Order: sequence, then structure tokens, then C-alpha cells
Amino acid sequence: MTAGMFAAAALLAMPALAALGQGAKAPDFTAKASLAGKDFSFSLKDALKKGPVVVYFYPAAYTGGCDIEAHTFATQKAGFDAAGATIIGVSADSIQRLDSFSSDPNYCAGKFPVASDADGKIAASYGLQLHPAEAGMTDVRGVAIDHGFIPRTTFVIGRDGRIIATLSSEADHLHPEDHVKKSLAIVQHLQTGHAP
Repeated sequence: MTAGMFAAAALLAMPALAALGQGAKAPDFTAKASLAGKDFSFSLKDALKKGPVVVYFYPAAYTGGCDIEAHTFATQKAGFDAAGATIIGVSADSIQRLDSFSSDPNYCAGKFPVASDADGKIAASYGLQLHPAEAGMTDVRGVAIDHGFIPRTTFVIGRDGRIIATLSSEADHLHPEDHVKKSLAIVQHLQTGHAP
């Protein structure tokens, strides 16, 4: 079974989500993150001062759907920039794994940061449950995955700190690319006032 299949099976086994919905106050967080392989401290509060923020939780770096999602966010980054939006990916990966993933030209490509939520506390504050790691799981490189998975869920947060939209692969049956397409349409709508 491939890493992507393992990740999908793990997510299907998870209980129903109780993710925060539209209108809820987005929990503030500060986390160790990596951009183009360099560590820094990401602050949601600071990012919101610049415009809307797309916080996307994903199961694990270097697994099928997560790789597609990161690559798609990277290729669409200019659109988010034009809409004044910040992108931040969040997973339970270690910062060391994220240093590699954030700079990998096939995935994040140094275009946007990814943050480590190793204990799942940030995810929990958004109503997402960290699913424990399973023995023997490996990523697409054959490297062991020794951390839990956060279900693929994207939150679009307005400058006022309120959640504008919650996009869930589990609840809404969205493919990884859909998270990018839909969140981009939402932030463009915020900028232009036209319906997404």
C-alpha cells in the first residue's frame, strides 16, 4: 500500500469532524514554521494585519494528496498575493521535515510557509482531531512517518479574525486541488466584491 493510500485509509477511519464553521472566531496561534527551508515564527495575528489568511491543515508532507495540494498552492501563489491573502500550511510534521518540504521545487517550492503542529494543539483549537501514527507508514521517499495525521481542512479567515469558510475533504468530499481553487475564489471575492 502506498503512502497516499495509507493516509487516505487513516483519514477514513477518523470520526466525524467538528471543525469550526463560518462566523466562528479563528483561534489565534503562533507556530514554528519554515519558508524555503528557513525556520521562523509564524503569527496568525500578525498575518491578519496584512489581509485574509488561508490556514490549510493537511495530513503529512511527502504523501500523495498533500504533495498535490502544496504544489497547487505554490503554482497559484500569485493569485493569492494579488488578493492580499497569506497562505499557511499546518501539519504534525516535524520542522525538520517541513524545512525540506517547504523548499522542495516539486511541492511548496519556497512560495509559502508550512508550520509544525506536532502535538496537534492548533488543530484541536480548530476542532480537528490528530489521528495517531500507524506503525510502518512511509512517505513517497520511503522515509518513516512517525507523526499523527490532521484531516485535510482549509479555513479562510477574514481580517477581522472570523472564519469566512471551512473546506473539508472529509465532510465536503473535496480533492486537494479543490481546497486551493475554492479558497482562491473566496479571497478574490473579498477583494473585488464579486461572487466567487
